[in-house]
Amino acid sequence: MQIYGKNAALEALNKNIVRKAYVYEHLKDKDILALLSKKKIQTLFLPKQKLDAMEKGNHQGIILQINDYEYSSLDDMLNDEIIVVLDHLEDPHNLGAIIRTCEAAGLKNIVIPKDRSAKVNATVMKVSAGCLANVNIALVSNINNTLEKLKKNGYWVIGTDMNGTDYRQIDYTGKIVLVISNEGSGIGSATKKHCDFIASIPMKGKVNSLNASVAAALIIYEAVRCR
Repeated sequence: MQIYGKNAALEALNKNIVRKAYVYEHLKDKDILALLSKKKIQTLFLPKQKLDAMEKGNHQGIILQINDYEYSSLDDMLNDEIIVVLDHLEDPHNLGAIIRTCEAAGLKNIVIPKDRSAKVNATVMKVSAGCLANVNIALVSNINNTLEKLKKNGYWVIGTDMNGTDYRQIDYTGKIVLVISNEGSGIGSATKKHCDFIASIPMKGKVNSLNASVAAALIIYEAVRCR
């Protein structure tokens, strides 16, 4: 797997998952250079044009080949008070932004489905800005079966969708699951049936919905504030 950018690079280097590094020949970042040297990573120093050819994103002078991301087990999350479940979010930018929000809010556990969902890739690692080191992500076969398991383990499930209860009036105490709905189609009908509450964000302008990562941030911080 290939990742890029300074924050993602520092995270990968500190987790000892880097196999090879491609670095801008005039890179001035002493922290990254010191870590590459200390950990004896095979490093190729290249001109900017070659790095640009390898990665179209903003690589900031550093591209790494790393081991594939290791997902966590759902069972290891069952003692946490808040779990975030992403209902088939397909945009890696949204996934990366939600990871960053969870880490900033002190939440540790996110669940994503194996199908029709963004996975942890270079874009996610770049957008999450190094936060993956402090957040666990479980990859599950079926969201609805997962919600059933969580409910049997004492969790209340709060979905996010239109035409629900104002998110500021929801009871967020106890063990809860926050289900963040798909960017375009909203929460799935089968998934909605597993929710104990549906939280909605009031829309007073002409738009009828928010970006998934923005909506997630509002709900996550409200849940944390109420505890």
